[in-house]
Amino acid sequence: MLDFFQSLDMNLIRWIHQYFSNTLFDIFMPFITNKNNWKLPIIALISLLGFFSGPKGKIALVILIISLSFTDAICAQILKPLFERIRPSHLNLEGVNLLTSKGGKWSMPSNHAANMFSLAVVLSYFYKKYKAFLITLAILISFSRIYVGVHFPGDVIAGGFIGFFISSSMLTIWGKVTLHEIKKGRNWVLIE
Repeated sequence: MLDFFQSLDMNLIRWIHQYFSNTLFDIFMPFITNKNNWKLPIIALISLLGFFSGPKGKIALVILIISLSFTDAICAQILKPLFERIRPSHLNLEGVNLLTSKGGKWSMPSNHAANMFSLAVVLSYFYKKYKAFLITLAILISFSRIYVGVHFPGDVIAGGFIGFFISSSMLTIWGKVTLHEIKKGRNWVLIE
């Protein structure tokens, strides 16, 4: 069964590189996948949530930081060493164009995908009007990891599910805290 999924992933990455490769994506995908290009937007987001969005922004920021901390640590420190799946960039696969640095040795799951879906879920919960944008951004960044040749599609799908699960769990805990605090007559949790 594992061989079937490995073969499917190999065929999918080759298919994506054969049929999606184009000049525009060759410029755009390495740009959006490069974490250095996200430093200013992340600083802006932290500033906006922490200083200019009231209690709702502060609570969203705390839950986001907790969710991302768990997501990133679980993927990088536990799951990648556990699965020991070598990145396509280290395998020098025929037909797969490497458009960025090779990255670390292990690829399963994708931290980029996990973190972006975690961010999208948390912020969509607090700011519903941005949900379509946030999910689209998470999908684009996740796809970029395949396009630039550093992740298999399965790595990205697994990462997306992990980010979704962890952030949904954090929001469930937040919901229980909210109910508990309201029952005790503490209204600080009312953010709308």
